[in-house]
Amino acid sequence: MTLTPFPFSFVDGALDRADHLRGDADALQALWPQAQVIVLDTDGRAFADADRGLLALDAAALGNGPGTMTFLGLREGQAWFFADASTLAASAPDRIDLRRAAAQWPAWQATLFAQARALQHWHQRHRHCSACGGRLRFIRAGWLGRCEACNSEHYPRTDQAVIVAVTDGERLLLGRQASWPPRRWSVVAGFVEPGETLEQTVVREVHEETGVRVHAHTARYVASQPWPFPGSLMLGFIANAEPDEPVAEEELEAARWFSADEVRVGLANDWASADAEGEGIVLSSPISIARHVIRAWLAEHDARAAS
Repeated sequence: MTLTPFPFSFVDGALDRADHLRGDADALQALWPQAQVIVLDTDGRAFADADRGLLALDAAALGNGPGTMTFLGLREGQAWFFADASTLAASAPDRIDLRRAAAQWPAWQATLFAQARALQHWHQRHRHCSACGGRLRFIRAGWLGRCEACNSEHYPRTDQAVIVAVTDGERLLLGRQASWPPRRWSVVAGFVEPGETLEQTVVREVHEETGVRVHAHTARYVASQPWPFPGSLMLGFIANAEPDEPVAEEELEAARWFSADEVRVGLANDWASADAEGEGIVLSSPISIARHVIRAWLAEHDARAAS
């Protein structure tokens, strides 16, 4: 199955993370004069130019040195670092949040921003050791937190979640949350619990949120997407289920089955301008894997109908 590329997801949009350089201070110092730095403010917005494009700073002009920043990786041999704006005497014409940047910037720049934002969030939320409460000191170019009291080591955390296009063979199961704009619907998603396989999570989450019974053996992996809002990895699936009548549970305001034609309309409608007066449903943002597992299901449905 071939999917259209979407933000944060494809190998050619990512840096070479060059893990072997993180603990090599001499190598990072040698890369520093030609390096670039992406800067984020404390709210996670990136420095941007007047056109809201990426405003990367020349490392050589900053004077701090690589030991004060987080090393992100290499692109075409050039090193990239992340810095918090609070540590620099620098400014920018504008700032941009990650969702807007993902929709506007080249794929590699959006991926760079996502990586920096995820690490920034980890640094901001993990200042103390979970074992003894001691203060963490970040080493290995920002990728390892070591407790100054008990010497415990702490690494960045990623929370796995499934997001699944559930079908009864002809229709697609969608739900909506009360906080969403009118007519906005999406596929079911939920976090993996300790001791679960991904297939078990698919079955449990769909049943908990809608009452629909998924056949675990039919759950098929489609694609994944890092989702740094703040630190998840979304694992996309398509799965078959019984044609049960959906019942929205606590997390959802409503859940129901939609035909392929209704889904087609939902993909064509402008996701950013949903209101109560429009016709048909509106589906997830183009930057989200949710929209892409929906498209994958529709492509399978249409191919089967045409055969």
